[in-house]
Amino acid sequence: MTNSIPEFSAETRVFLITGSNTTDTHPAIASHVLRARERGAMIIVVDPREIHMARLADLYLQPRPGTDIAWINGLMHVILNEGLYDRGFVEARCEGFEEFAASLAEYTPERVEEITGIPAPLLQRAARAYAGQKPAAILYTMGITQHTSGTDNVKALANLAMLTGNLGIPGGGVNPLRGQNNVQGACDMGALPDLLPGYQAVRSAEAREKFCQAWGCREIPAEPGLTVAEMVDAAGAGALKALYVVGENPVLSDPDMAHTVECLRKLELLVVQDIFPTETAALAHLVLPGVSFAEKDGTFTGTDRRVQRVRAAIAPLGEAKPDWQIVCLVARSLGAAGFEYRSPEEIMAEISQLVPQYAGVSYSRLDALGSLQWPVPSAEHPGTPYLHKERFARGLGRFHAVHYRPPAEEPDQEYPLVLTTGRNAFQYHTGTMTRRTPQLEQEMPAPYVEMHPADIARFGLTAGGKVKVRSRRGEVELLLVATPAITPGTLFIPFHYAEAAANILTIRALDPVAKIPAYKVCAVTVEPVHEEEKVTAL
Repeated sequence: MTNSIPEFSAETRVFLITGSNTTDTHPAIASHVLRARERGAMIIVVDPREIHMARLADLYLQPRPGTDIAWINGLMHVILNEGLYDRGFVEARCEGFEEFAASLAEYTPERVEEITGIPAPLLQRAARAYAGQKPAAILYTMGITQHTSGTDNVKALANLAMLTGNLGIPGGGVNPLRGQNNVQGACDMGALPDLLPGYQAVRSAEAREKFCQAWGCREIPAEPGLTVAEMVDAAGAGALKALYVVGENPVLSDPDMAHTVECLRKLELLVVQDIFPTETAALAHLVLPGVSFAEKDGTFTGTDRRVQRVRAAIAPLGEAKPDWQIVCLVARSLGAAGFEYRSPEEIMAEISQLVPQYAGVSYSRLDALGSLQWPVPSAEHPGTPYLHKERFARGLGRFHAVHYRPPAEEPDQEYPLVLTTGRNAFQYHTGTMTRRTPQLEQEMPAPYVEMHPADIARFGLTAGGKVKVRSRRGEVELLLVATPAITPGTLFIPFHYAEAAANILTIRALDPVAKIPAYKVCAVTVEPVHEEEKVTAL
């Protein structure tokens, strides 16, 4: 995130929320948005489903799944043609504008309506609203990134923020809302295939030498490693022999579940480190018991780069250990040196020496201040609530000309519907924790598929009955829920439920840059299953 969560309620005047079911999946952040709404801030929501936030929005645009670049470019076409862009910001702080501006010519409101289904006058209203007031904040999540065009989708949103001068100011920015509580911290610490801690490139000889000296190792490979999806494929091909999975459940969370299981079964060694048994742990040769947040000390880095202390409330239960201790024990048993840490505080001290963004972060400062937002370049620095205040990290902000391209798999005669997946308010990710929580499980205990009433009639189905949803990868049976909130021609299935896993259906097509799977668009068909089980329509 370029900006901070508290800025939303205090500063932001316009929100553009897309690919984010904010009230269900980030309720604390949604509360800041709704407080801003109470003081008069405008909310624009763009989503194929009429989510709760859409019902509260001033403007709601409902595009066809997988058409994000078209409508984002369409907004910028209107802003540019009507002279609503921030000319001073563009000229002083950006480059590549001419080529970028020329690339928008084809995205007229009428052409965008053909691609997306968004009425041209509504697109124009949204463009004028977003560009009409500052600061304007863009909020997005995996509804934007989990496409074969995910990287270009994010570039398009960055273009929009730069075009309107909404970067480097409080309450503005481009703000990805991270899906889990410490995924930002994991990325900061180098849990990426091409980066060392602090986003220092593995291809950089200087960075590799720096970490070799600190860690006492002979060599760090110069070539990037594999992403999760690539690891699964490599296991299936026999190129990857062993896999160590920590706090993840790829059997349920990766696309094309049958393929994932087949590939993992070919591994010579699968180690799973987690707090509960998972579908992935069921395939493991060795399971290492980790501890929950309540049993560990350390830090979490939140979605707005906010580093906060975590303190153990209870001692670890049974044989479970904190993750850092398990990793150190494994490393030492393999003969590795340098894994003699005595506490998480000692690890943070090393982080502050090697990661420039964390140079001024220490337990004593966190205890005194409550939190710090990186970059914190020195022990005297107060932290950075928002990025790019006077300059971008690369100097000038670069516009990218990006163009709409269709999803990897589109509906056809055999599979005439589009499936998109996501979360609901009462379950979380693969249900490892929430489905063991009775109060949450009773709210949303069974898998379901959402479908527009017009489609239900077209396919001769009965709301509340059981249906079979089928793709080229597999099929699931689940309850049919009728709702006008979803775009006709589209189905929605939450992916939490192992008994009818949505990722049995999804496609393994990847974004070519980030290698993120296209969870949000695949072609399916649906047919009735004759059972008496019923649910109430939404």
